Amino acid sequence: MTSFLEEELCCAVCSDFFKDPVLLKCSHSFCRVCLKKFWEQKSSRECPLCRRKSMDDPPLNLILKNIVENHLKHKNEAPEKTEAPEKNESHCSLHGEKLLLYCVEDQEPICVVCQTARKHRDHQLCPLEEAVEDKKVISSVLLIFPRGCYINLIFQSQHTEKKIKGEFEELHQFLREEEEARLTVLRVEEKEKSFNYPSQQVFWTEWSHRCRRLTSDPTASLTPACRCLCRAQCSLQDPELASGALIDVAKHLGSLKFRVWEKMLGTVQYTPVTLDPNTAAPWLSVSDDLTSVRYTGVYRQLPDNPERFTNFAFLLGSEGFNSGKHSWEVEVGDKPEWDVGVAAESVNRKGGIAYWPEDGLQVMTLRKGDEYEACTSTPTHLRLKRKPQRIRVQLDYDRGEVSFFNPTDMSLIYTFKGTFTGRLFPFFSPCVNDDGSNPGPLKICPKAEFCGIYLTSFVSQYSSLIPVPLPFKLHAILIPSSVTGSLSSYLPCILNSVHEWPQA
Repeated sequence: MTSFLEEELCCAVCSDFFKDPVLLKCSHSFCRVCLKKFWEQKSSRECPLCRRKSMDDPPLNLILKNIVENHLKHKNEAPEKTEAPEKNESHCSLHGEKLLLYCVEDQEPICVVCQTARKHRDHQLCPLEEAVEDKKVISSVLLIFPRGCYINLIFQSQHTEKKIKGEFEELHQFLREEEEARLTVLRVEEKEKSFNYPSQQVFWTEWSHRCRRLTSDPTASLTPACRCLCRAQCSLQDPELASGALIDVAKHLGSLKFRVWEKMLGTVQYTPVTLDPNTAAPWLSVSDDLTSVRYTGVYRQLPDNPERFTNFAFLLGSEGFNSGKHSWEVEVGDKPEWDVGVAAESVNRKGGIAYWPEDGLQVMTLRKGDEYEACTSTPTHLRLKRKPQRIRVQLDYDRGEVSFFNPTDMSLIYTFKGTFTGRLFPFFSPCVNDDGSNPGPLKICPKAEFCGIYLTSFVSQYSSLIPVPLPFKLHAILIPSSVTGSLSSYLPCILNSVHEWPQA
């Protein structure tokens, strides 16, 4: 009963007893400070629980405030009043001794005689009072956790909603600016072509002047008027329009949506892999666009959901693969320590984990700035000719291969070979930064960027095989994002095209 009462006297935002509670129109109450912070983050005055809009300055819930203060007062006084009476100590039903110990394995209180019995021999024991206190702590945590988890869910939803609105606002702003720019071009063309033909202005000015003169005097004879009209018709010919005199409608409207969409593509980037913040350890911070992660060293109170790594600074990509070929690049920069690779969906996320394929990891690591390893059952030391700034991970699920490349020259670093069952997820760890020497993030590279690197690598690696100069700039070649093989696989078809080109 007391636990239920205390739960009702706790703020849903901070999960602590109400402090200066205020009452919203929806009848929910919150700490004034908690509600203010929530509204500032949300930028909207709504209830954290039901999202109903509320008044700007909610009134103090005086009744609730008094109830909380009285409850805390009696709670603090209770131990002093109960110290005098003798403790009600239970006794062992087998030996009649006081129950002073607690068996952790069997989860039951025992006496000093029971601890030597065969049933509890070699079991882990602790003082009964200590076990009772631990149980109280666990119970209080279990009572608070669902509420705290729900509040975290609300904040996640609101933050995601805010980001979605922000992303679409950028797109809307781009479309508004593009619309205004194209209308401006149309108006400029209209203005220029209107003033390019002064003869038209003379024609219409004189014609209007004569018509007004005819209609200004109703009593004028018809004969002069007719002669005037005849002269006007004879002397003023329809001016001939030069080429390009009209608005170029096709230029403005032809494939308009496609051209705007094509231009919009230049403002956005496609990332083949995004990070899953729900798998990130509490010490990791994932960027809002879900493309980079860094180690903060600050433990955050996050829900202990099944997907989350809790003991190591790991996280996974948001999408798992169970067939086909997939590749992504990770910018590691000058970080002295990092881990990248793939992890099985079944990998242990709550306890210890070994860095080898048998435990569901195919990972390449860097330690101490120059010690590269492929994490096999017996660590495989790797010797690299140059320190890569990026690592390309290539997964061929059907062939059971995970390969690592240096994108600068597309040189193969190492390949894991095996048989996969279940989904595989991109795996990342920026590693710890306790001494400040490893502060940088791991960042997933946009697809367009590493296509450019492939082309540069292709030139340096295969230029001797191309018999003729290229008749265009190589960066103009586009490689489909669906193709994930190494560039060497493109060589035959490219060379076939090269042989058909005329000599430059």
